Amino acid sequence: MGAGKSTLSTQHAQAENAVLISEDTWLATHYPDCIQTFEDYLTFSSRIKPFIKHHVMNILATGTNVVMDFPANTVKQRLWFKALCQQANCSHKLYYIERTNEQCLAQLAKRRQQYPERAHFDNEQVFHQVTAYFEAPQNDEGFEITII
Repeated sequence: MGAGKSTLSTQHAQAENAVLISEDTWLATHYPDCIQTFEDYLTFSSRIKPFIKHHVMNILATGTNVVMDFPANTVKQRLWFKALCQQANCSHKLYYIERTNEQCLAQLAKRRQQYPERAHFDNEQVFHQVTAYFEAPQNDEGFEITII
């Protein structure tokens, strides 16, 4: 949380003329005001995954590149991406943004000012809850990893 995934994803999508698919946008559109806790996020995030996968597969089948603004903070999350890429038979890049907790928390504070409606979720308590599960990507996971 707060590392800069959305900013980086937007920049890459524009530079590559790719379709940007943001988990935050899908969740806010399909489940407005439903995500109040980390557990809510986990529930609703898992609900949209089949739809996202189908949508991404259709876009990739046209030869169009896709940039996915989704967290890949755990091995399990990255396995979902890996399976999608394997099924689509497409190449992939994983961007790992190295930030300190302090940098992320400072960004979350700015985000709460910009988007007050997200303040209930984008806070220090949820940040620490999410960060407790973080597993840095490893080369043996089979991704082309770019560290930023």
